[in-house]
Amino acid sequence: METIRCTSCGTAYPDEGLPYRCPKCGGVFDRAEIPTYDLKALEPSLPGIWRYRHTFALPEGSPVISLGEGNTPLVWDELFGRKVAFKLEYLNPTGSHKDRGGALLTAAVVGRGIKQVVEDSSGNAGASLAAYAARAGIHARIYTPAYASKVKRAQMAAYAAEVIEVEGPRSAAAEAARADADAGYTYASHAFLPFPLDGYATIAYEIYEQLGAPGTVVAPVGHGGLMLGIARGFLALKQAGLIEKMPMLAGVQALACAPLWAVYRGGREALGWVTDQVPTLAEGVRIRWPVWGDTLLRLIEEHNGTFLAVEEENILPGRDALAKRGFYVEPTSAIVWDGIRQIAECAPEPIVAILTGSGYKVPNPSLPQETVFPQKK
Repeated sequence: METIRCTSCGTAYPDEGLPYRCPKCGGVFDRAEIPTYDLKALEPSLPGIWRYRHTFALPEGSPVISLGEGNTPLVWDELFGRKVAFKLEYLNPTGSHKDRGGALLTAAVVGRGIKQVVEDSSGNAGASLAAYAARAGIHARIYTPAYASKVKRAQMAAYAAEVIEVEGPRSAAAEAARADADAGYTYASHAFLPFPLDGYATIAYEIYEQLGAPGTVVAPVGHGGLMLGIARGFLALKQAGLIEKMPMLAGVQALACAPLWAVYRGGREALGWVTDQVPTLAEGVRIRWPVWGDTLLRLIEEHNGTFLAVEEENILPGRDALAKRGFYVEPTSAIVWDGIRQIAECAPEPIVAILTGSGYKVPNPSLPQETVFPQKK
């Protein structure tokens, strides 16, 4: 596949298998160019996000696999004196934005004739892959942190996935999955593989169809795939002449584990202060080494974006404030509330905030009893 190449050595993606890293140098595979968006090439007869199929860099022969993902509402409200449109990604089939990536990732797996995969996830990506794997008749083994939401783990199991809990930080589950990959299993990684990025780009296409060109887009950031995909979607729209300029991109992280915010604010040496050992209610973005971190940092800097960090004591108030407006989301999604507060005075309008995961996934969020966060003085 000439469209996808190793970002380190330039090796084209192999014609067989589904390697999550370059077999020559260990680098990450990515698109060699941004997607090409063409209004005339849209296929409205296809389900969900698949109407944008011409923008996807999937292996040849990848089938359409859909549970009706995409077409999520854009609902307006007023926050901190500004008009904000919320993109309700938690209304996707399994309750999160990950379904846009899960559909394409599973299509790539099926297109390469693979029948069983392994993955690691703190919840939403695993639930999505489990659902789409079930739809496609594929066996999925998912490693998940023991601290992850019981509801999310139950959701994975309900789709007949093999769910294995791993003690320790989020990175321990990733190490377990990569050990299986080293043993010959196909690692269908939502974090490493580039295919889900094209799925997240469809959020930008839908926002364009719903309101035109936004001034600001605010979204949670873990590995960086969601924001990177959205950014590339808007770049594709700009390249097609449909929007004049890129929106301001504001990536939000939990202060407990905010590597991109740290580097953005303090340079590479600031990474020394970042750890994934501190618990956070925003478990979906508790990622110390973001796969797409360097790529997203460059893009944010090139287009005058920013990274924001939310203190732990502001997460649940944000979740509750959103719920009082009718948006029931999990804590990871709720960090956008305080993110909007931080940039309310300077963010170009219209402002769009991405609400990524359903509150039903973490109905009663709590941290381990021994965890006490210091009070502000």
